[in-house]
Amino acid sequence: MRANFESNLAQNKYLGFYSPRQFIIVAMPDYQLLITMSLQFISIPPKTDRKPVAVIVALHGWGANARDLTSLAPAFNLPDYQFVFPDAPFPHPQAMGGKAWYDLQGKDAQGLVKSRQLLRELLLSLESSTGVPLSRTILGGFSQGGAMTLDVGLTLPVAGLICLSGYLHPSISPVAGSALPPVLIVHGTQDTIVPVSAAVRSRDSLTAWGTAVQYREFIMGHEILPEVIDVMRSFVVETVSKSD
Repeated sequence: MRANFESNLAQNKYLGFYSPRQFIIVAMPDYQLLITMSLQFISIPPKTDRKPVAVIVALHGWGANARDLTSLAPAFNLPDYQFVFPDAPFPHPQAMGGKAWYDLQGKDAQGLVKSRQLLRELLLSLESSTGVPLSRTILGGFSQGGAMTLDVGLTLPVAGLICLSGYLHPSISPVAGSALPPVLIVHGTQDTIVPVSAAVRSRDSLTAWGTAVQYREFIMGHEILPEVIDVMRSFVVETVSKSD
């Protein structure tokens, strides 16, 4: 599997619409495109008829969109989990159909504050719509989505965080004494988009703050290999089991 940093415009036919107050199935119910007052997202419910055991929220990178990481759902082979794939709120300046969490071309990361607010609101709303608390929610992301994962996830009582080919925003400084969720960091040693040194800095900062960090490097570029999915799945299962 390869996450496309520029954009992934693959079309999906299993679409529906959802809001916290209303649910309308307009096509296949096992693959729904959902819209809240804040972020649009795709939701893939469990394959079972029961309430999800846990929720995994995956954030795409700069220039991609909510569909970019949806193939993670079957790859994880966790049929009793619910998967949520949000769209970043801003259009990408070059990639048609692509989205951005904030401006990477300017110096002030324009849009970051708004994206932070919208993502936080979405995460806090998921318990009422899924029945799963934040303590059983895994937040993860690729590239810019990985940066957003650390930015917002470190401020919430989620079960764990996964940062793939991502980085830590320099403005982040956790509240002293706050309990931080465990973090899995995975990065490619041949990544020419986000150098592996960014992952090392993230690991060192998180460790200094008292975060339990699992750090893995792979011989790969700016991508997600099948071996990475195995590592992610193990982290998810282990982390969720500890939230009981």
